[in-house]
Amino acid sequence: MRVLVRLIRDEERTDAGLYLPPGAKEAQDEAMFGEVIEVARDRPTSDDVAENVSGVPHGAKVLFRKDAGVRVPWDEKLRVLDVKDVLATVEELTDDDAH
Repeated sequence: MRVLVRLIRDEERTDAGLYLPPGAKEAQDEAMFGEVIEVARDRPTSDDVAENVSGVPHGAKVLFRKDAGVRVPWDEKLRVLDVKDVLATVEELTDDDAH
């Protein structure tokens, strides 16, 4: 099974999604951070609903190895990943959630 992931990059965030103080980002990160924008689906049933069979929720934020997956040639922010290459799903907390 595969999923399509869009990389999430932020000047104040590592590729893995961790916030860093200015000047602390290292050049070589081991993981990347992205959002699942498409999932493997089964064939539509009679009511035209195709079920997600990937096991990874659509819209999930995920961590994956920097060298995992296949880069999409027409968009450098897209990666096709095997589900086994997803290291973790991540739930982002806002400042309100932390209190």
